[in-house]
Amino acid sequence: MTPPIVFDLDGTLVDSAPDIRAGVNSAMEARGLAPFALEDIIRFIGNGLPRLVERVAHARGVTDVPALHLEVAAAYDAFNGALTRPYPGVRAALASLAAKGHPLGICTNKPLGATRDLLTRIALSDPFAVVIGGDSLAVRKPDPAPLAAAFDALGPSGIFVGDSEVDAQTAQDLGVPFMLFTEGYRKSPTASIPHCARFSDWADVPGLVTELLTAS
Repeated sequence: MTPPIVFDLDGTLVDSAPDIRAGVNSAMEARGLAPFALEDIIRFIGNGLPRLVERVAHARGVTDVPALHLEVAAAYDAFNGALTRPYPGVRAALASLAAKGHPLGICTNKPLGATRDLLTRIALSDPFAVVIGGDSLAVRKPDPAPLAAAFDALGPSGIFVGDSEVDAQTAQDLGVPFMLFTEGYRKSPTASIPHCARFSDWADVPGLVTELLTAS
């Protein structure tokens, strides 16, 4: 069987920070609080929506975090997909990998409902045989269980593609090769993030996958 490939979503397949910022700032405006710049939101992304809301709350001195979480989640649902776009070359790379027989999946810390809604709104659902969201299991990345569940659904263990320290740790803990997309939401230099291959252009992905599988 051709090895499966699982992808992170935010910062890997899609640039979703503008929508996340819009949702957060809508909640901030409703509370009479200052909005966040895009670069602030990018720094907060990682470990799922609950952690992002915790970081937002800390930055603005908000103490009722559970209530803020509900407000941000509702606001984000309204914006989800309005500004989010796949990174250039993503659709072609996915089509090429699928044509070669690779089963494809997603493992993200974004809630499953919001993930499926986004994929539908931007017409990116079709390539993926399995989608694991941040609330699909009792744990989220970097716990390896969600990634393991994705590979269990697709077949033998394969390659994980992501953009962050969280993704790298998840792959490392599961013992699968990790490809790093360098144009996403990472917070550390690429050299400090464990990876088997890295890329900034999605057109390079099919060739890198072939190289990794040939070398293994």
